[in-house]
Amino acid sequence: MLLVSQIREDFQRCLKGLEKRNFPNAETTLNKVLDLDRARKDTQTQRDKIQAESNSLSRQIGGLMKEGKREEANAIKEKTSEIKGQIKDLEEDYNQIEISLRELLYTIPNIPHSSVKAGKSAEDNEIILEKGGKPVLGASKLPHWELIKKYDIIDFDLGAKITGAGFPVYKGKGARLQRALINFFLDEALAEGYMEVQPPILVNEDSGYGTGQLPDKEGQMYHANEDNLYLIPTAEVPITNLYRDMILSEEDFPIKNVGYTPCFRREAGSWGAHVRGLNRLHQFDKVEIVQITHPDRSYEVLEDMSSYVQGILEKLELPYRVLRLCGGDTGFTSALTYDMEVYSAAQERWLEVSSVSNFETYQANRLKLRFRGEDKKSQLAHSLNGSALALPRIVASILENNQTEDGIKMPKVLIPYLGFDIIN
Repeated sequence: MLLVSQIREDFQRCLKGLEKRNFPNAETTLNKVLDLDRARKDTQTQRDKIQAESNSLSRQIGGLMKEGKREEANAIKEKTSEIKGQIKDLEEDYNQIEISLRELLYTIPNIPHSSVKAGKSAEDNEIILEKGGKPVLGASKLPHWELIKKYDIIDFDLGAKITGAGFPVYKGKGARLQRALINFFLDEALAEGYMEVQPPILVNEDSGYGTGQLPDKEGQMYHANEDNLYLIPTAEVPITNLYRDMILSEEDFPIKNVGYTPCFRREAGSWGAHVRGLNRLHQFDKVEIVQITHPDRSYEVLEDMSSYVQGILEKLELPYRVLRLCGGDTGFTSALTYDMEVYSAAQERWLEVSSVSNFETYQANRLKLRFRGEDKKSQLAHSLNGSALALPRIVASILENNQTEDGIKMPKVLIPYLGFDIIN
């Protein structure tokens, strides 16, 4: 979440940033933050003043008792008792102001980076680059939801029987393709210096709040009510929370983690042809990369992470493009996000397969994730994450773009992982 000092010291930048996001009542909300902050400070000042008076009176009691002035000492005791009641009331007021301030800050998104342009929706995103030729398929081309039936590699009906819509069953070469992609993505990350972790896929409330998935305003997370745990929407949540409530050393940077997990999203919203088949699922597999780094290097790291994901797409021989998201389409916690999209030749549309984001101090402030530099003073770190990669739309594009009359040819880089070169 935003720092109060950030709002207080750079009010106009925060205001303009929120306006880029089309955040309603931005100025009113920011002023309310400052009002609560002033009330908090005033309450603390009053409490400290009265506490100091109480301490002074308490010291007098001992001296009066030694001098035999019991009545005077008892009178002061009564006064200190009254003061303790005032202190208790002020502490309760302070705690309530703290809660109100924190809850208000939870509703305010991150301030976009200066390079992020204003916009209302995905239509306003900037295309940074486009690479790779779009495959030209014949009139007999099939979308992936037809191909998976033809070759019997993914079964949505079985998944619906077991669980419900949006929970596919991968079979035979479809299951092997999933496993091959996961292993390929992990091996690529390890070669790039990431340390693999295998985190839990259920997290507690503190973890959800730490990375900004809670409060869950859009109802995207599955909630295990009895235990008050949440199924993760992305491995970003448990991996980043590994560093919650930590003070790192500057020498620890860069911290680079990668993890594979299933992910779960309720995906509230409309359904139609644009989300058919693998285009939108409630459960899907993803390999996630996370970095914790020094604030001075975070945007250099963001560019490195973007280039890394692009390199994987090139090895998979998939045409792709990179978008810089506008203010209205940038995620709640992100300061700057690049989306990578691959071209689906049968659907004749671009499919998002990765988001790479810099959260600056937004998550670190929630996580209380700090580091000490050479001056030994602690400051907030910067956190970043990226999909590297989410599998469903990668699989959809591989199937559609590589279909031939003889079957579906596999990308060369995957053949050692698969043990076959064609699905037929």
